[in-house]
Amino acid sequence: MVPARLFSARWQTALEGVGRWTPPTRLVLRPSQLLQPTAKLLSVSCANCAKRRESPRKKLLSEKKLKRYFVDHRRVLVRGGDGGHGASCFHSEPRKEFGGPSGGDGGGGGHVILRADRQVKSLSSVLTRYQGPHGEDGSRKNCCGRNGGPLYIPVPLGTLVKEGEDTVADLSHPGDEYIAALGGAGGKGNRFFLANDNRAPVTCTPGQPGQERVLFLELKTVADAGMVGFPNAGKSSLLRAISRATPAVAAYPFTTLKPHVGVVQYEGHQQVTVADVPGIVRGAHQNRGLGLAFLRHIQRCSFLLFVVDLSVPEPWAQLQDLKYELEKYEEGLSERPHVVLGNKIDLPAARARLPELQARLGRTLVPLSAATGENLEALLLRLKELHDDHVEAKQAHGHQPPSW
Repeated sequence: MVPARLFSARWQTALEGVGRWTPPTRLVLRPSQLLQPTAKLLSVSCANCAKRRESPRKKLLSEKKLKRYFVDHRRVLVRGGDGGHGASCFHSEPRKEFGGPSGGDGGGGGHVILRADRQVKSLSSVLTRYQGPHGEDGSRKNCCGRNGGPLYIPVPLGTLVKEGEDTVADLSHPGDEYIAALGGAGGKGNRFFLANDNRAPVTCTPGQPGQERVLFLELKTVADAGMVGFPNAGKSSLLRAISRATPAVAAYPFTTLKPHVGVVQYEGHQQVTVADVPGIVRGAHQNRGLGLAFLRHIQRCSFLLFVVDLSVPEPWAQLQDLKYELEKYEEGLSERPHVVLGNKIDLPAARARLPELQARLGRTLVPLSAATGENLEALLLRLKELHDDHVEAKQAHGHQPPSW
């Protein structure tokens, strides 16, 4: 037991080391002096708590960085897992001299499977090499090796799988799967070779190697409508106006460097997806400008939206050039159901050229302004008409279009 005098002496010595401390005999504070430090401390603590509670926001990426992360083609080497080897051993137990063969079979190798995932938007997360899990070897007491589990590779919707020049799979619906590489079969243990004429086999077989293939993955954006136009025609501004997509908008051409997909909401939870494809220039089918890199994204679209800049001289020539480029890329692509959007009617020069373009095109022209929102209701109604016609045509042929 520590004496009380020694205990108080130790505490006094420790407190003197920290600083000269004397217990206050009587502390009297005015109300103003009592509340002012408390309020200050409370405000500081609340500010610190607010800083801690703020969720970290992801830094918005620029369009160039998005282009770097967006990949629409990939060469992949896939190899299935090897099968496990069979075991060659004999049962050994006291008072059981001839136990017989007890070697188990090896486990099968794992498959490599491509799976379409709605959450994946690009092939940038797909690696260039995949190896399936190997099967385990067999062991004594007739124990078989464990099979290697399948290796799933998530890919975006609309991924084409090619081997050489042949298309082997089209993953265009959520949950679609394709076995890219088969796993090898497991080897047999000596128990498998037991027969009447061979009561003590020592033969066992090794596991088979997994299948090895070189595949080419190509992404084609899946959308109901595709906006086609020359650079700086206002496609990205229009997609911002009718959906919640946020593509980059600037006053110079080729602002959009990767496709953007926006969802237009209608009554009854009906949705129409619209894809903003980077600008097409004359000679795009000959790989000029951005070239063939993004023309393939239009192939998936059921109907097209030709965006024409009314502020340039002879805007009808833009429509002819766009149809020519699409037809040269794929025959019949320009003949799909479409509507022509005359953008920038808020400018005086565009207003002057509008009557002549209406006389040339008629009902297929929808004049509007993406900057001011003028006549966007006509575009939304026309877009819904095209989508309903497409759904009826699909259902008439026994197909159900994908719902978003």
